[in-house]
Amino acid sequence: MISDSQTAPSPPKLLPSLRTGFDTTTNHIVLILIPLALDLFLWLGPHLRLQKLIESIVSQLMALDGLQDPGASEMLQAGQEVWMILAERFNLFSALRSYPIGVPSLLSSMLSIDTPVGTSNFFDFDSFGLVVLVWLVITLLGLVMGTYYFLVVAQSAIYDEIRWRQSLQNLPWTALQVIFLALFWVVLFIAVSIPGSCLVSLVALGSLPMGQCALLLYAGAILWIFFPLLFSPHGIFVNHESMFASVKSSIRLTRYTLPTTGLFFMIILLISKGLDLLWQVPPQTSWLTLIGLTGHAFVVTGLLAASFVYYRDAGYWVDNLLQQTSSPGAQENIVSKENAKT
Repeated sequence: MISDSQTAPSPPKLLPSLRTGFDTTTNHIVLILIPLALDLFLWLGPHLRLQKLIESIVSQLMALDGLQDPGASEMLQAGQEVWMILAERFNLFSALRSYPIGVPSLLSSMLSIDTPVGTSNFFDFDSFGLVVLVWLVITLLGLVMGTYYFLVVAQSAIYDEIRWRQSLQNLPWTALQVIFLALFWVVLFIAVSIPGSCLVSLVALGSLPMGQCALLLYAGAILWIFFPLLFSPHGIFVNHESMFASVKSSIRLTRYTLPTTGLFFMIILLISKGLDLLWQVPPQTSWLTLIGLTGHAFVVTGLLAASFVYYRDAGYWVDNLLQQTSSPGAQENIVSKENAKT
């Protein structure tokens, strides 16, 4: 069905994409200032705490008549200590590290209040409604910051230059698509997690080993659903696609490049999380933490640029592949052969 002289183009390569991504970051080192600035703010800036609110909720729980049972009271007191530590150290500004689009941060998940210049300044909240409102505002700000960061990194990776003014002009439309994408991820996660968690709980009530097996199957189902969406933001930034078009492009690209794409994301995860252990070695009371924050900013920016390069090359490969094939059967035959070679 395909002539012998007609061959499929070469699939995207992992190592060249990674090398190009880090070369891009080296050539445009100013890009690392964005994640570095966020980490410096979370480290040295003020903290928004929920200590008063959590203490009020815990005290109300302790006063309930149904918790006068000694066993329940002991469990609540043990959990109270954990909640008090969390209330003291939690920083609401960590929501600036938004998902699925956001500025990478090393300190957003680290509950520390000590700095080289002393203890951080705190602003406490005691109103649940105010906390929700502030969290929504901070999350939206994080999405906008992440959109601009992704825009300039994508430009440097694809065009080898940073167009600051053009990025600002494209920011409103792109940020709107990013917000739609974040809502899409949230709705999809809720739609999958609620029935899945209920099913796992029912199975666990009958048998604990069966519950563990059900939990593993549930985790596998979550991975199977969300893995084709890992490139869903890239179409917005590389091809200026709408949210739905970018999601469809991500699913199509992942379908035709599944083995290579899976290995690519595994390498990114290992590099990122493995080096995070190194960056977190200095205590946060030491100025040596600056070295870790700078190294983290360089690595995550290089990996993000590499993902844009890989997405571009993989998109070219899929488009050329579909153009060279004349039937669905031939398409699947070439894809299976190329995946087997990979």
